[in-house]
Amino acid sequence: MEPERLLVFNSHEAWVHQLEGIGWPLDIVVGLPGRVTRGWDTRMRPLPAGARLVELTQLPESSANYVAAVTHSITDLLDVKQLNVPKLVVLHTTIEGRIPESGTFAESNEMGALLRQLLSLIGGHAMAVSELKGRSWGLADDVVPFAVDVDAYEPSTLELPEGLRISNLFNKRRKILLGDFHDSAFGGLPLLLVGHNPDVAASRTVSSWDELKAVMRERRFFVHTADPQLEDGYNMATLEAMAAGLPILGNRHPTSPVEHGISGFLSDDPSELRACAERLLADRDLARRWGARARETVSADFRMDTMHVRLRSSIEQARHNHRLLPAG
Repeated sequence: MEPERLLVFNSHEAWVHQLEGIGWPLDIVVGLPGRVTRGWDTRMRPLPAGARLVELTQLPESSANYVAAVTHSITDLLDVKQLNVPKLVVLHTTIEGRIPESGTFAESNEMGALLRQLLSLIGGHAMAVSELKGRSWGLADDVVPFAVDVDAYEPSTLELPEGLRISNLFNKRRKILLGDFHDSAFGGLPLLLVGHNPDVAASRTVSSWDELKAVMRERRFFVHTADPQLEDGYNMATLEAMAAGLPILGNRHPTSPVEHGISGFLSDDPSELRACAERLLADRDLARRWGARARETVSADFRMDTMHVRLRSSIEQARHNHRLLPAG
């Protein structure tokens, strides 16, 4: 029998890349519908060391010894429903945030119940990336937050007097990300939007993780705004920016990792936030001091080894649930 491997669906490349070094090599399912690229998107992250790419059609005949299947949606779970492997679903979004994004408002009262019923039927387990996401689905027992490897990010030079925001489909997610507030606070200021935003002429894409890190190193601050009912006070890009030594600007949010006035600045007054952005654009030393504290925060509070320990526990729970299924 082959050594154990972890089967992971190809979505959220930045998150999947964090599984490198978790203790099992990865088989990553590619060729999934609805994806910008058919395979692994190397613009987001390099392929994890030791990973193999597989297709759904190969799985029923595979001789691989899978410790578990890590999925990201109800659709993913249904795709592996018949496979005799433990199943873990990772909740990356709130239902409230996902419904406006997908346009399926009619399902908003049913999705949580449907997922819980499916997990019970197949002996699966759910893990959320934040308490907010877990509560939204009625599955808040297991939370494993994002992590960041600070050593992968060189400290920022802060040489360009320009802010940075990273978001895909920003205009489609304006309600979730407080787009009007963002515009009021930062409109007209030098601020680069990076991501897949075909309806934003000034948006920029990057060709690799190395280029993304270079973009971060040069900017003066990073922006994250979000509706506290729909999205967390940080995302993976926020933690990456902190690891690179950028101060963070955003609205007041109960889950923000920012220490106000120490590692960034939070305000629900767009004019106040704008004034702080202008101050950072003019004061590189202040940006350096705040950014250094931001880097210290993620180094202490969002450790990769801690994430791996907690995620292995989630996988073990999925294995336990799978063992309890009736034979046949």
